[in-house]
Amino acid sequence: MSNHRVASRYAKSILDLSVEKGLLEEVFEDFKALAAMAKANRELGLALSNPVLSSDKKLKVLKALFAKKSSPITIPFFEIVSRKNREDILLDIAKEFVAQYNLHKSIQVAEVTVTTALTESQKTQLVSLVKQISGLNTVQLVEKINPDLIGGFVLRVNDRQLDESLSSKLKALRVQFSQNHYEKQF
Repeated sequence: MSNHRVASRYAKSILDLSVEKGLLEEVFEDFKALAAMAKANRELGLALSNPVLSSDKKLKVLKALFAKKSSPITIPFFEIVSRKNREDILLDIAKEFVAQYNLHKSIQVAEVTVTTALTESQKTQLVSLVKQISGLNTVQLVEKINPDLIGGFVLRVNDRQLDESLSSKLKALRVQFSQNHYEKQF
């Protein structure tokens, strides 16, 4: 079975348990923190996926990270994952949990890449566009700045991408002008 499928099943089980226990928000914060820690500290991800380190040592690291502030079901979940020797997919579980949480709460995450920071009216227009595309009422807009776009924006919603940047339009024009329609091609 692929790691994505396994991570999805673990994430679904912890999501269902946290909803049942009424601890969904606390568990969400724990998994969001785990994903942020792994993104900020590459060594954490390498340690969790290292086959030389024992499961006990990996579990001690996780307990040390979440000992002071975590939900009552997070550490026991880490223990279950550790007993099954699945620490290598724990970061995938965290990402999948965040995705399933957003689906559970009907939150659409959209990523917009622009050249400069968006104004409030532009954000409002993009949020309404994402609502039309996704059909969900709650939109979380992630803004990234890339000056190489020259102007315009690139909007990503799930697997859709709307590229309204000047750089992509210039590339399309360059391709169009590179073709000579007046010469006979053999």
